[in-house]
Amino acid sequence: MALLSIDELKSLVENPQNPCVSLYMPMVKAGPEVRQNPIRFKNLIREAEERLDTIKSRHTEAVDFLQPAKELDTVEFWENQDHGLVIFVSPNVFRYYQLPMEFQELVVVSDQFHLKPLLHLVNNDGRFYVLALSQKDIKFFEGTRYSINEVEVKNMPKSLDEALQYDETAKDGQFRIATSKGGTSNSFSQPGSFHGQGSPDRDEHQKDILQFFHAIDAPLHEKLRNQKAPLVLAGVEYLHPIYREANTYPHLVEEGITRRPEVFQAEELHEDAWQIVEPMFSQAQKDAMELYQQLAGEGTGKASSDIKEIISAAYYQRVDSLFVPVGQQIWGKFDPDSMSVDLHPEPEPDDEDMLDFAAIHTLLNSGTVYTVEPEKVPNGAHAAAIFRY
Repeated sequence: MALLSIDELKSLVENPQNPCVSLYMPMVKAGPEVRQNPIRFKNLIREAEERLDTIKSRHTEAVDFLQPAKELDTVEFWENQDHGLVIFVSPNVFRYYQLPMEFQELVVVSDQFHLKPLLHLVNNDGRFYVLALSQKDIKFFEGTRYSINEVEVKNMPKSLDEALQYDETAKDGQFRIATSKGGTSNSFSQPGSFHGQGSPDRDEHQKDILQFFHAIDAPLHEKLRNQKAPLVLAGVEYLHPIYREANTYPHLVEEGITRRPEVFQAEELHEDAWQIVEPMFSQAQKDAMELYQQLAGEGTGKASSDIKEIISAAYYQRVDSLFVPVGQQIWGKFDPDSMSVDLHPEPEPDDEDMLDFAAIHTLLNSGTVYTVEPEKVPNGAHAAAIFRY
């Protein structure tokens, strides 16, 4: 099972191969009704087969196409569920996610995977990062309201030993620092503990830590390029200002976790970090809503609730912030050549949910998507957007 993240959603969007089948299913976790889970699953599979029959020449092709999903139907699988199950199947993709929120039961067969219901998890409900600082064991985490997972960062050194090499043959107590090439190196096990000839003072030690943090920031900056999620530092207090001096990620938050990260579990790290970032997400949505109302009232053309205008703007990278309703779909097609949008009261073959289309293209182009209850979309509209220009 894959982990759900913005990058994961982007990978589902960027290389589609028709047809793309999306299955959403609420799960019962306890009680006698859990026996309904596999029955409802089979019903969804049957509905997907019927949809595929309309675009494939033989029923057996649809059956074979969905075989990877059918193989999930085991006793062990149903005994280990969360509140929601999502499955994606295409000629080159099979992924499923057991997630901590319920979904409206839904089957979509289209040119793209249907992803809008997931945005509430990865966007509105608070994606954030934690960098656990230590001279011996750097760790990077990605979290949401519900969970936190350690993530590998390519080329990021894990420890001072790995990042720095000290030349103990230097004369007069001078220490030369260079990128480690895999040879033997010495480390500082504690602040104020030094190796080599001479005894450089605490300022020199902090300079070495600063260079170490620069070596961490560079690959982290590359990984987080174009991201907007807050980054929280965790670690003993004296390391925080040193890392801030090296940091180039613009969304590093002011408040940090000033405990040694190795002494508590991931669940505790998640709880501490969420207390810091949760108010930011609530405020960000409130600020975006107020900005939308201001721009809409000014009549500058930088805000709109016209669904057709929003769909085209999202495709052409103009949408900065988008409000879309949870649990609603608007079916239709978009033609980028003519910039025309055709909307249909009921889904037709090859239709897409145009709300999903707008949300995903906003996300791909580094905009922000707020999935809200239908009554909270500004002006009672199907969608509302703030434009970049």
